[in-house]
Amino acid sequence: MDRFEVWTEMGMKEGQTPPAPTSEEGLSILADAPLDRVLDLAERARKHFFGNRVRAHILNNIKNGNCPEDCGYCAQRRTAEGIPQYTLKPAEEILEEARAAKKNGAYRYCLVTAGRGPSRRQIESFSKVIRQIKDELGLEVCLSAGILTDPESAKMLQEAGLDRYNHNLNTSEEHYGDICQSHTYGDRVGTLENLHGHGVHLCSGVIAGMGETDRDLVQVASELRRLNVVSIPVNFFLPVPGHAIENPRTFSEEQCLRILALFRLFNPSAEVRIAAGREYYLKTRQGDALKVANSLFISGYLNVKGSNAAETAQMIADAGFEMELSEGEAHGSMVASESNPDAFALKDISDLRPFARS
Repeated sequence: MDRFEVWTEMGMKEGQTPPAPTSEEGLSILADAPLDRVLDLAERARKHFFGNRVRAHILNNIKNGNCPEDCGYCAQRRTAEGIPQYTLKPAEEILEEARAAKKNGAYRYCLVTAGRGPSRRQIESFSKVIRQIKDELGLEVCLSAGILTDPESAKMLQEAGLDRYNHNLNTSEEHYGDICQSHTYGDRVGTLENLHGHGVHLCSGVIAGMGETDRDLVQVASELRRLNVVSIPVNFFLPVPGHAIENPRTFSEEQCLRILALFRLFNPSAEVRIAAGREYYLKTRQGDALKVANSLFISGYLNVKGSNAAETAQMIADAGFEMELSEGEAHGSMVASESNPDAFALKDISDLRPFARS
């Protein structure tokens, strides 16, 4: 563990870059290094860069279903059934949801679309609504719109004020073909490099539990470091109806904490986010996870329900942390007043489109 200490100390000194962790060191974090030591070092890095604050993110699924891709983990994959389908929401509906997100304490507002990637016309629409959200509400905006390797489209989003573009690596290059065949790992890396090359910060993470090995998880953590990713959502796979993942893994609370610590120690200054599966896998140890991670989602996930904003805000306070707000307070879910006890319950149309006009 001595070298882990070096990472942590150097990572917290201005102008110094800690040496890149090795694969074997990453495997040790996940398996045999003393858990209390791993969590202590991860907590020190988290406190140095983010203090006692927790950032809340809210997802807006602005285009749902009708996806041509075959990502095995996704409730919207091309052969999935039972998912509400709709084309791109009108700008005013997206803005209404952004206003509600801000009222609910969101630090960052995440716009997500189903599909392989955006057309130039869609890029123009995204750019317009990003400007409106930034001008009216001052929220940070993240866009997740699939594969985007066109330089001009990346430039347009940057000029509109987009803060971050999300495109998760999800798993290692070696394992990628086991979870998706309709596009490649290289498509995802190319998207991230394109956006980063045009000045847009990167949000990219992992889904743990899709039949990968510990070495696969370490490879993702290392690649995110190489790509200079500033925001890392760590998802724990939820076997939603219609998924096509073979031999999914399950994790104990302690294993989840080790996985979060891996991404923190490999990427000490990145925003590490507890994403899907938080309630189901971490259970009563969500507060402990915030000693490693510094952000989370409220009001559920892309297609799966979760704990509401009020419950999440209370959990954060009970764990001794403070929500980092743009303005406002977390006082209730933008889509539901009650939390959902079923970890695999999918959102219905009223959840996905609370401000749709009939």
